[in-house]
Amino acid sequence: MQSNSPLPRANLAGWLYVSPLVLVLVPFFVAPILVVVAASVFTTDGFGGLTPGFTLSNYVEVLSSALTLKLYLATIKFTVLTWLFTLLIGFFVAYFLVFHVRNPLLAIGLFLICTVPFWTSNIIRMISWIPLLGKEGLINEALMATGVIRQPLDVLLFSDLAVVIAYVHQLTIFMIVPIFNSMARIDKRVIEAAIDAGASRFEIMRHIVVPMSKSGIALGSIFVVSIVMGDFFVVKVMSGGGSASVVSAFYEDVGVLQYPTAAASAVLLTLVLMGVVALILRTVDIRREITR
Repeated sequence: MQSNSPLPRANLAGWLYVSPLVLVLVPFFVAPILVVVAASVFTTDGFGGLTPGFTLSNYVEVLSSALTLKLYLATIKFTVLTWLFTLLIGFFVAYFLVFHVRNPLLAIGLFLICTVPFWTSNIIRMISWIPLLGKEGLINEALMATGVIRQPLDVLLFSDLAVVIAYVHQLTIFMIVPIFNSMARIDKRVIEAAIDAGASRFEIMRHIVVPMSKSGIALGSIFVVSIVMGDFFVVKVMSGGGSASVVSAFYEDVGVLQYPTAAASAVLLTLVLMGVVALILRTVDIRREITR
């Protein structure tokens, strides 16, 4: 009779392979999420203490607040605008590097140059916009010197426009990298065959480049959307306190020791973000695209 011992050994080997990942995910990812979920159904004594129990009043308080809807609308606005501009810039930068730079070494060199500004701190790159966008900044001075405007534009700094500019500056690289990787796998002979068949640049872009770059677009979109929806510092600084995000709300709750309400807001935001990511992933099979 043939022994079935190789199968348990194979299963044991599989568990050994994934054990390092489990050892990282459980204490640093799963456990904190479970703590936040538990805190969201606890009550508080108002001084930072948590009373174990089960209540949905924290979720009711968050969902019934008009401020919550306002903050979600603001967050969605910043997310959509940032995603749109980073996608446009990232797509065409990647397209230029892959299809218009003939020398592969030069393309990689230019790609690395795109990453150089991102070696510095996000805070430094964000604050660097203030001398440019301020009332006495370089942009206003240049526009006034050329006679385009007569007085400085207030909308450039400490506004929603400044928030979007800072986000686009910080996050465009997260679009360029995955889209560049997707486009680099496109066989150039397919493009040449389409040109020989009489296809226009727009038709090549629509029927070949974009469909074959969907995995990179999806991954870049996930990075950008998750970062914007989980951030509040850029909104706070670049809007001058005039705008806020969902994260700002439970950051303020934490500041006044309202941990259950903050936890409920965090859980709701996580669910919303998971829903958005799920919608993005419906457009492409990431596992199949990555293993191609």
